[in-house]
Amino acid sequence: MVTCYVRYVIDPKKVAEFETYARMWIPLVEKFGGTHNGYFLPSEGANNIALALFTFESLAAYEQYRVDSLNDQECIKAFQYADEVDCIVSYERSFFRPVLG
Repeated sequence: MVTCYVRYVIDPKKVAEFETYARMWIPLVEKFGGTHNGYFLPSEGANNIALALFTFESLAAYEQYRVDSLNDQECIKAFQYADEVDCIVSYERSFFRPVLG
């Protein structure tokens, strides 16, 4: 199991647009076999940082999702929306494995 942590720098004037983008991706990750653990939008503190966490069975499954998403019409629509509204300044991904009891 691998969890992808995405840290976004977003335009603080476009949090609503980023939330729309986030809501587009939650079912798409699940469509490709992942479990979305949610997006986390600015509240207190920094007004331009958002996070996402989602889990796949393996890094290979995540990589297949990335390849498949490039040809999926719903995913393409989400990519295009983010480009049109220009709500994401940058992002970085990290991967984690859980330690469970």
